[in-house]
Amino acid sequence: MSNSFGWRFFVVGILILMMFIPLFFVGEIVDDRSHYNRTTRSSVGMEWGGPQILSGPVLVIPVEESTLVKERRELFDPETGMQRLDTEGKPVFRIVEELRQVQRSPLFIYPNLFEVELTSETEARQRGIFTVPVYSSTAEFNFDFPLDTVANLLGSEETPLWNQAELHLSVTSNRSLRGKASLNAGDVSFELEPLQHRRGEDGGVMALTGDPRAHETYQMTFEFNGAESLMIAPVGRNSRIRMVSDWPHPSFTGAFLPTTREISDEGFTADWLIPHLARALPQISRESYDSVARRQTSFGVNLYQPNDLYQKSYRAARYGILFIGLTFLIIFLIKSQGARPTHPVQFILVGLSQSTFFLLLLAFAEQIGFGAAYLVASSATVLLIVAFGAAALRLGKRTLVLALMLTLLYGVLYLILRSADYALLAGSILTFIAIAATMYATRNENWYEPQGEGSGRRGWFKSKAITPNPPAE
Repeated sequence: MSNSFGWRFFVVGILILMMFIPLFFVGEIVDDRSHYNRTTRSSVGMEWGGPQILSGPVLVIPVEESTLVKERRELFDPETGMQRLDTEGKPVFRIVEELRQVQRSPLFIYPNLFEVELTSETEARQRGIFTVPVYSSTAEFNFDFPLDTVANLLGSEETPLWNQAELHLSVTSNRSLRGKASLNAGDVSFELEPLQHRRGEDGGVMALTGDPRAHETYQMTFEFNGAESLMIAPVGRNSRIRMVSDWPHPSFTGAFLPTTREISDEGFTADWLIPHLARALPQISRESYDSVARRQTSFGVNLYQPNDLYQKSYRAARYGILFIGLTFLIIFLIKSQGARPTHPVQFILVGLSQSTFFLLLLAFAEQIGFGAAYLVASSATVLLIVAFGAAALRLGKRTLVLALMLTLLYGVLYLILRSADYALLAGSILTFIAIAATMYATRNENWYEPQGEGSGRRGWFKSKAITPNPPAE
């Protein structure tokens, strides 16, 4: 039983499962390098400006109310200026009613028409061996405000302070603002100042607009830097947003996808048309909805890096057990016809060399790119295994078969890694073909027949000599 073809096949299966151990540690190294890459990209991106979310503009109008306030005041003697006391020596008070102007919750007014064009140019920043894509963007706004319905939110004694109106526009960080920034209403220009929100989480710009009823439409332009993503909140009753960029791999994300888009190797152009019914933001309110707009309605694009070297290396490591198993199977089927079978230690050495292939692939890919790294690592691994097959396994002419099969195997793996969308399909088909080929190659095997010296095949384990029964006297 221990020398049968079936038993040897079973032991090969156990050895394949053992290869999960080195592949596990290889996968941990790939994860660690990928995390280091993400940390570096995030660090460089934050220094450049980080992910950007634009929300606003919103017109903030202070409101005051005339109200009768009652106060308890102490009485003083007009001649002496001393406080009056009662018969018990306690201070004497009186109730005074006074009409005062009290500050109430301001009005927050979002635009009626909201048109934005965002133009971005990307560039690659280097830190060590890592490349980080960042962008410089220009935002051009055109908007107006519905002021004719303000009275509907005011109390009978409340008065809007039109001359103290402020316009706010929120960005993720003021550190990202670069170049020019302007706000105009026709021929009138407004001075922009930094805006710091109360929580200290976000920044932005603000301007004192004076009485906004004197202006119809506003034009605003500013330049800023960013990295990883660019998002905007559709705060208008009718929002039209266009993004133009030279980044060829946009990943559209957020609450809304583009209405139309064009993507090419030179970049992309995307347009959004968002009606007011599609987002839960009131046009006029007594509280700020900026955080809601940023969190629930913002949309935009991520600077997606398709199928990068860490994704490919991670996927290669996950396919590692399949390719080690197929290599073991190829050697097993080729060597099963020889006089000296392959020892388990030899299988383990072949498996370790293939596990090292994934480390070589990642290490070289960080330096010379994935394509060149794959050629170097796969060529070195195939040559090593073929040389081992010729020298240690004594395959003879069958070494050419091993070389051809390994070359084909690593070629198929490269095609799988190049196509992220069809990787599962290709891997599944390859597995099916390998199983079918094994079933065909072993169709005539007697799995229980001992592979002893009499059959021309020796097992891995020495069997006791069987002494024939002496002839009966």
